Amino acid sequence: MVRYLCQKKMASTRISEQLPPLLDPTKAPVAFGNRALPRLSMELQDPELYIRQRALTALCDLVHDPERAYEAIQKGCLERLKVLLEDEDAFVRTKATEVLYLLATHNVGREAFLRYDVVGPLSDLLDEPVDACRRNMHRALKMMAEFPAGAACIVSQGLVHHLVMKIPVEHEEIRALVLETLSCCVRVDALPALQSDGVAILREQLASTSLAIRRAAASAMVGISVPLEGKQRLCEEHVLPVLVSLLSDSDPGVTASAAGTIMNTAVITKGKYQALEADAIPPLLRLVESADRAVSANALRALTCLAEAPPARLELLEHLPLLRTRLSHPESIIQRAAQTAIQVISWKP
Repeated sequence: MVRYLCQKKMASTRISEQLPPLLDPTKAPVAFGNRALPRLSMELQDPELYIRQRALTALCDLVHDPERAYEAIQKGCLERLKVLLEDEDAFVRTKATEVLYLLATHNVGREAFLRYDVVGPLSDLLDEPVDACRRNMHRALKMMAEFPAGAACIVSQGLVHHLVMKIPVEHEEIRALVLETLSCCVRVDALPALQSDGVAILREQLASTSLAIRRAAASAMVGISVPLEGKQRLCEEHVLPVLVSLLSDSDPGVTASAAGTIMNTAVITKGKYQALEADAIPPLLRLVESADRAVSANALRALTCLAEAPPARLELLEHLPLLRTRLSHPESIIQRAAQTAIQVISWKP
């Protein structure tokens, strides 16, 4: 009986036809050690579609690691990915853009983008019909734009005009990405966006129900209001009343950008009086006491610019006690902004 039970417990010689539980059939098997990336790099240019697809899926997992990302670039994967952006298969194009986005999250990847001119081939997918592929492309461009050299590259390649034109027609999620990229680019050079009727298009986005879109559009408006031409266009497009309404937004990022744009535009006389006509002073005074540093500082600066107009100075004289409370604020930036505002408001001819 004991012998019978022992025989029953022995392993069977029958081989299962099912794959091992940890083996993913959609991914290429990854070679051990330093052979992994060279093999995947070769498979990226394989004529068989399923091999290219599996190699890209495996590569997506690997390049999360900065060391693997560096190795992938060194083994020529970046050049292969540029070619795959033109592949006939939508899955290949989508996975290629996903890998490029993941590479752009690493500093070594962003430097390689500039060195190997990846931004140009990526931008060729602005009219890509597959949403997921286009989303990945814009995520990669956004990562590049967040760094000065990347934003300068996007501007120098003339992509700002195309980005502005895509804002009204893109889906909500992708539109927010486009606006975030544009927000970084206008800080490098606002003129391309101005020449593309960017102020009017951004004005429409300020009224969006999506917080991400409002926040990105308001941030882009700050950059576009820096040059004189931008200030004049904001006045011509009657953007200041919209910005004043955004001073009551629940998001500090939106209110800080709205106050910053009012501050920039109020530098010119027309901007001052348009802001005053829109009754900007009461909401700005409420923001002075905000716990958010950027909101409070921008509100104080905007009030300083408005105080250069005699009617505003007369109105603000009654609120000097409020501004003096900011002189004891722990943040030096708030203290300086409050001190300057008090000096301008208290000035007598």
